[in-house]
Amino acid sequence: MTTRERAHARANNQRAAQFTELWIVGPAEDLAVMIDAANRTGRLVFVSAPTPMGGDDTRHRRYLRLRTR
Repeated sequence: MTTRERAHARANNQRAAQFTELWIVGPAEDLAVMIDAANRTGRLVFVSAPTPMGGDDTRHRRYLRLRTR
């Protein structure tokens, strides 16, 4: 591996380590509280629209992308 390839790989790893991506599942009220807390800390980068779990399950699912630093 050349020096250039090593530097490129290191830069890609550092960019990937800047964010955490996760799915949260729960009642709409609980999700709203979690998202508000992430927004107030300045870590919230992206949040998806709520998606119902389906069937008799009344919970919702949302995708979050948060800053790690």
